[in-house]
Formats: sequence, structure tokens, C-alpha cells
Amino acid sequence: MLREEKKKSADERTAPDMEYEFWLAGLRIPARKKYLLRQYMKSGKAVYYIEETEISQIGFLTDREKNTIRQAQKEQGLEEAYLSASDKGIRFVPYFAPDYPERLRETADFPFAVYVKGRLPDKEAKKAAVVGARRCTPYGEKYAVEFAGRLAENGVEIISGLARGIDGMGQRGALMGGGRTFAVLGSGADVCYPKEHIGLYTDILEQGGGILSEYPPGTPPVPQNFPPRNRIISGLADAVLVIEARERSGSLITADMALEQGRDVYALPGPVNSELSRGCNRLIQQGAGILISPEALLEEWNLPCARQVQKSGKNEKVLETPENLVYSCLGLYPKNIDSLAQETKLGVRELMNALITLELQGSIKEISKNFYIRMK
Repeated sequence: MLREEKKKSADERTAPDMEYEFWLAGLRIPARKKYLLRQYMKSGKAVYYIEETEISQIGFLTDREKNTIRQAQKEQGLEEAYLSASDKGIRFVPYFAPDYPERLRETADFPFAVYVKGRLPDKEAKKAAVVGARRCTPYGEKYAVEFAGRLAENGVEIISGLARGIDGMGQRGALMGGGRTFAVLGSGADVCYPKEHIGLYTDILEQGGGILSEYPPGTPPVPQNFPPRNRIISGLADAVLVIEARERSGSLITADMALEQGRDVYALPGPVNSELSRGCNRLIQQGAGILISPEALLEEWNLPCARQVQKSGKNEKVLETPENLVYSCLGLYPKNIDSLAQETKLGVRELMNALITLELQGSIKEISKNFYIRMK
């Protein structure tokens, strides 16, 4: 009975034969070829039932792609596969659906469909992609959190890839700023990668953001999936902010894609002797906008900037001495237990008790194993 109710609910939300569109979206051929194939055949159902003689006559498909379709036509249980995604809370949004992101549809190589947990970005909101090195420095972490947080406080939605380093810190900053952030994955929307970001993954959904992917549910995070997803990160955004990047990096590929898509690119200047700032400094040399402060960026975008409210001493939370000591050592970029032990001079047991107390109070948060940031 429950299964029948879910099926009815899914049917009410979608157009007829959507399971065939879901099947077509999952074909392992380029997104552009799926689009051309559907345009040629008029529907996913027609593609599924295409005759062998007609497949052989389609000139824009390679022999390998034709064989991929032939093999996929043997698949059974299309409706069950489609409903299984819905059971996981994943919404299937093909390019012709009314809620497919318009900015994405305007790009040259838009994905045939996106699979979404949570929400899609707001069509009306300003959106900034925050990208950068996975092995970033404390300098990069600090400004990823600061820029994303202040922009989010002022209604800008943050787009990134949930990756280690700058991506994750930018998305954490957006959540700390009380805003929404959207993660574009190189795996299925139901596969959190990296695994240690499951807390961030969950928080993004709980705070009204979304998890997006062009890959079907259950797709593992294989290396070849990540370069293509960068075009979605830049395609969804109005501007791309590069916080830290080496001279040759995936972040610079994202910046190049953004320029091809007509998006603005900004870079954070860094020390000339830092390898992780060379990519950013080179972008600035080539004409990218310079990230001076979040307020300057908001002013450039003609967005009102809410003033930060400074807490008075009377309103600050009064904590017990060990907790106060630990709390005072934390800020917007993460510190691990070893660093906190050195700074506070507390014993391991006393330090762990203080961290647990602070986390239960909501004053701090463990954003990855043994790394903590201040929340208030």
C-alpha cells in the first residue's frame, strides 16, 4: 500500500513516461549526444524503443555510443529504478522541465538532467561559486569562510563542490552566515564524497540548500567525473571566486569554463612566495577581479550590505574557565586537537571535556574529524 502511494505521488509530480527520460539521462554517452538523440526521436520512450535499423542510421553517434544504447535497451525495471530515486529523496530534473536552472540551460554543454536532493538554487538570487585548492593554507581557509559567510548573510547563494579544502570551507562559511549553499557532486547525489563531509552534506540540506549531480543515484566518485562537474558549478553561478589555486589546478579550469560561459571571475591575491596563490595572482594579472573584501564585492554587485553587529561584553556567553580558554582559541577556520592542546596547555581529558561541552552548547562545531571552528 505504501509503495502504491509513493508511486501515485511520483506520477502526480511528473509528466507521463518520465521513467524513460530517467533511463535516457543515465546512458553513458555525452550530455550533448543525449540532447540531440531526444531532439531527433522526440522523447525518451521513443529512444528506448528505437529499432536497430534506425540506430545504425544516426550520424552523430559513434559505433561505441550506438552499442551503448543497444545494451541499455535490454534493461528492465525502468519504473522501479525511477521510483527508487524518489524514495531516496532525489528529484529528477531533465533539461526540458520548468524548474531546470535557466542559467545552466544557457551554457553550451549543459547536462541533460540534474538529480537533486533538497532545493535548487533560487532563480532570483545572486549566486557565487567559491572554489580553490583541496590542500589549502589557513590563509585560504580563513578567507573562504569569511567571503562565503558575509555574502551568504546578504542573500548571495554559494555554489561549490563539497570537496576538501576551499570548497568545503566556503560552504561551511555560507552556513555560518545563515545562508544557503549548493553542492555539485562528481558522484550520485546520494553518495557523499569525501565521506568525512557527511556532516556538511547533512547541514546543507537542513539549512535549505541542495545537493546536485548530473550522475544517476549510486554513481561512485570516479576521477573522470570531476572535471565535467566544474562546468555546472560555474554555470549555476553569476561569478566564480577563486580563493587559492596553484598555477595548474582544477580551480583554474573552472575559471576558464566560467569565462567561456560569460561569468565574472574574481581571485584572492596572496603572497608571491606561496605556490597556492600563484594561480590566483596569475588570474589577477590576466584581468580577473581582485577580492579585497566581501563588502567591496557586494558594493560592486549593487547589493545592500547588512552591517555586522558587534556583541557587547554583556551579551557574550559566560563559560567555565577551560571552555572559555578553548573557545577563545577558535575562530572561523578550523584547528585540530593538537593545536588546541598546545595553545591552551590543557590535558587531553580536560580538553576533550571542554570541546564536548562547547559543542553541546552550540558554541563550536566539529567540521571534520578532530577539527573545530567557532559557531557564535
